[in-house]
Amino acid sequence: MGGILWLASYPKSGNTWLRAFLHNFMRNPDQPYDINRLMEFTAGESQTVLYRKFDPRPWAEYTRESVARLRPMVHAELTKSFPDTVFAKTHNALLEDLGHPTVNMEATAGAIYVVRNPLDVAVSYAHHLSVSIDETIDLMKTRGAMTIPTEKNVHEMMGSWTQHVESWTGRPNPRLHIVRYEDLLESPFKSFGAITKFLGINAPRDRLDKAIKQSSFKVLKNQEKAKGFIERPAKAEAFFRKGEAGQWRRDLTPEQVKRVVDDHREQMSRFGYVPEEYR
Repeated sequence: MGGILWLASYPKSGNTWLRAFLHNFMRNPDQPYDINRLMEFTAGESQTVLYRKFDPRPWAEYTRESVARLRPMVHAELTKSFPDTVFAKTHNALLEDLGHPTVNMEATAGAIYVVRNPLDVAVSYAHHLSVSIDETIDLMKTRGAMTIPTEKNVHEMMGSWTQHVESWTGRPNPRLHIVRYEDLLESPFKSFGAITKFLGINAPRDRLDKAIKQSSFKVLKNQEKAKGFIERPAKAEAFFRKGEAGQWRRDLTPEQVKRVVDDHREQMSRFGYVPEEYR
């Protein structure tokens, strides 16, 4: 393809799982690929180190405006890191940040977008942030919401869950492949196989099976237990927690479910996420 192939999603929707699969499939290692080396093959566009090339100041001195202005330059620079396609993770919605694009389309070859039921995202994201589910539901409905910058990562403009999903998937595009987290769980061979086909690769079944097994949630979770995971937030008990669909039925109250559905009904309906009792 040439340019950046975005691995895009709202937080806690399967982005890291997708990256682990691509590492195991593309590199085809004998043992599962080390989760602490994922950046060797898939870049993270929010990494502070990438912005320091254009602005060497300490990260704490960065402003929202300075990051928004530099982001298109960082994306253009990323295209030079590999001779062909560059895989890059992003949690940015396809929006503008203070008049600057969150995604440099001139540097973009295409995107794989992973979408997950926001009812399950609410549970997983609450644990990830170490805040209450009610606070997380409020965050997920906040238009223009941003991640908090850290020493490792500049802010990302994720918007609300609805904003995020609509911005990436609202218009059909042959350079965009959309996959549901739930389908990766229920039909991994079909779903991951569709991803490799989108990339123009006719994957041998044994190699595809091997990559799926080596990037399974169980394998990723065991790796984190044994070695830790550099992307785990300091306050979170674990990055890889459950990796399941339907946890919301156990962990959300009826009032919380109604709030999420009321906030995001249109996009949830598009992807079959509205529970029957709330239709």
